[in-house]
Amino acid sequence: MAKRYPSFVCQECGAVYNRWKGKCEACGGWNTIVEEAGSASPMAGPAATRPSRAKGRIFPLEGLSGETKEAPRTPSGIAELDRVTGGGFVHGSIILLGGDPGIGKSTLLMQASAALANRGERVAYISGEEAVAQVRLRAERLGLGQAPVELASETNVEDIIATLSQGRPPALAIIDSIQTMWTETVESAPGTVTQVRGSAQALIRFAKTTGTAVILVGHVTKDGQIAGPRVVEHMVDAVVSFEGDTGHHFRILRAVKNRFGPTDEIGVFEMSDQGLREVPNPSELFLAGRDMATAGTAVFAGMEGTRPLLVEIQALVAPTSLGTPRRAVVGWDQSRLSMVLAVLEAHGGLKLGMHDVYLNVAGGLRITEPAADLAAAAALVSSLSGNPLPPDTVYFGEMGLSGAIRPVAQEQARLKEAAKLGFSSAVSPQPRLDKAKTSKSERLPLATSSIGHITDLVAGIAARRRKAS
Repeated sequence: MAKRYPSFVCQECGAVYNRWKGKCEACGGWNTIVEEAGSASPMAGPAATRPSRAKGRIFPLEGLSGETKEAPRTPSGIAELDRVTGGGFVHGSIILLGGDPGIGKSTLLMQASAALANRGERVAYISGEEAVAQVRLRAERLGLGQAPVELASETNVEDIIATLSQGRPPALAIIDSIQTMWTETVESAPGTVTQVRGSAQALIRFAKTTGTAVILVGHVTKDGQIAGPRVVEHMVDAVVSFEGDTGHHFRILRAVKNRFGPTDEIGVFEMSDQGLREVPNPSELFLAGRDMATAGTAVFAGMEGTRPLLVEIQALVAPTSLGTPRRAVVGWDQSRLSMVLAVLEAHGGLKLGMHDVYLNVAGGLRITEPAADLAAAAALVSSLSGNPLPPDTVYFGEMGLSGAIRPVAQEQARLKEAAKLGFSSAVSPQPRLDKAKTSKSERLPLATSSIGHITDLVAGIAARRRKAS
């Protein structure tokens, strides 16, 4: 018998070593390397006893030109979920859904499975963390107790695949969660990197051969990343993150990866007593309760995927007696705020070295778009000068280190969303030369004030203050 060689696998990133180490060289994690039983060395034994590879099968090669068919999809019945997935669940696809504990992952999947089952599709919900009675209690609380969803509490992957293979293939199978699954082909404890990878590979083979769409629920780490090896994210077809704050009643479903649809698309839900409710117009939700007469607030016209989204950015600039002023930000990049403050001091003529700066994106939404630079700068200048900004104006534009305001994409979609919500003007970058002629012929949905440098923004807010006085 060939000798079995142990392997040491990092439980955070999946890196493999031939001996134990205190620190993983791949991800830098401490005490994350665990010994796992390995297989026999592929080079063990004499050459005559090694298994020889059989002759490969010849498969046809096709050219780029030819008939293309869109992947068949099964709509979930939830419009926001279909928006994120690209129009529904693709047959034979694997979706990895991650989110914080208690954020509403199981609630969303229960509502989606009930909507599919009520349309006559076969749906299976496999729970590895809860008993069948607990899942039924959640369904009854949501008013979905009569939906014909097949339930089971099982963690063995081979038993799950054998059960689901009986009869008509399910249109959707939900595995909650992948960290609790284990396969007999791997000699390792459930939840380890090897077991998660082996279980995911077996479920992927089942999905591809039967055409069943499979959703894998994944735990998240302290940093908000999906726990387990990164190779699982590369194996699946889509990675969806369910985000939200326990202090707010809405949830964001964000597509991080999608082979069959757009990425960075979001769906907005509101948590209620009857489960998750779709929010067709999230801009109204994020702007609800806005104080229009307060200095330091600016409305940012942003884009999340293909959806325009208006959100309020709040800033507070206060004098400090500390040697090192504080810089706190919620919902935005900390380094991005530092860059905007440096540009305002170097090119805007503002003195912020002896002031504490606090920046917040209202509603708990997190913004990663560079187009929010101009709105953040406007809120900071407004808070420092004590002059409120016009309540019917939106701001968007990217700021360079030289103080220049650079154009951003999808300007028309931003302006149309602002006009639909009652805004009458916008402060935006100057259009590019190649679009200057076309912009003259196009009628903008609202009045725009184009600026090319950060000094124009500071001068405009200062002139408004003098006019008010």
